[in-house]
Amino acid sequence: MKIYTKLAFFAGGTLFGSFGVELLSGKSAKKAYVHATAAGLRVKDRIMQSVTTVQENASDILASAKELNEERAEKEAKEAAAANLESEEA
Repeated sequence: MKIYTKLAFFAGGTLFGSFGVELLSGKSAKKAYVHATAAGLRVKDRIMQSVTTVQENASDILASAKELNEERAEKEAKEAAAANLESEEA
């Protein structure tokens, strides 16, 4: 009985595989593949636009942060110089 079950599964798989190959290589399947690929390319383009926007924003943020740090360093240097001057006068 076990052999008949295995043989039935093998025959069914072979039949389904043969039918599947015919189904997947048909004109309507090719049309579906083209539409799916086109949709994938559109999604890729939109994602790349978003990535570009994020990169541009990150560059702006980095430049602003560097500018802020430079201003802060200048302020601290002036405060340190003023503190040195006061300690020398005392």
